[in-house]
Amino acid sequence: MIADIQHLLAAASGVVTGFVLGLVGGGGSILAVPLMVYVVGVASPHLAIGTSALAVAANALSGLASHAGARNVNWRCGGMFAVAGVAGALAGSTVGKAVDGERLLALFALLMLVVAALMWRGRADSGIEGVTCNRENLPKVTSFGFGTGALSGFFGIGGGFLIVPALIASTGMPIGRAIGTSLVAVSAFGLTTALNYAASGMLNWGLAIAFILGGIAGSVLGTLLSRRLAERKGTLNTLFAGLIVLVALYMLFRSWPALIG
Repeated sequence: MIADIQHLLAAASGVVTGFVLGLVGGGGSILAVPLMVYVVGVASPHLAIGTSALAVAANALSGLASHAGARNVNWRCGGMFAVAGVAGALAGSTVGKAVDGERLLALFALLMLVVAALMWRGRADSGIEGVTCNRENLPKVTSFGFGTGALSGFFGIGGGFLIVPALIASTGMPIGRAIGTSLVAVSAFGLTTALNYAASGMLNWGLAIAFILGGIAGSVLGTLLSRRLAERKGTLNTLFAGLIVLVALYMLFRSWPALIG
């Protein structure tokens, strides 16, 4: 009975995460871990991170298929970024498994505050036009890829909110293309992290599948609403940044003793 309720809660949490991803185009995956811990009731933070990572990767693959169909993916840049990032995600997730679970949640909450600040700062950003990948920016692209991959693996997140600005900074590509291209890396990072956690028995496959199915439904709804509210994207990002702050403060309240202990 409890397991059935957990699966329903996981599906509902997936709907919320997918809806936010479809609505604001990025950052929604950072809600996956706190939802898995505080709503679904996964007692182990490590199990929640491993399970969330697989769900985020699956949802990113679904989004990638849509962007690829619209020819909105720079495969060369995405591939270069992802290869470097996979190494970072492997390293980050390995370190994350060794960190105390409650302390990991507290650090995650601090990262959420940074994410909220980035989303608020870029609420009206229309992106820039620029070049794609070449030999000159290869070191920059791979270094940015490794760094974002390490953060993604450590916290078990998709990292799209970090990957998009990193792609823009390292290649100069327009923000629209960066969003589509970022899903190559999000998928790769999530799968790397999930497999690393699964190898240590830190992944609940049933909850992950329920979360994924809910996420697919939520992303469809979010995308439809996003098209209607396109002119209010800045406002939506601002509101979502505020939501992230509230969730982060709650997580800090619950896990702060572990961080300072």
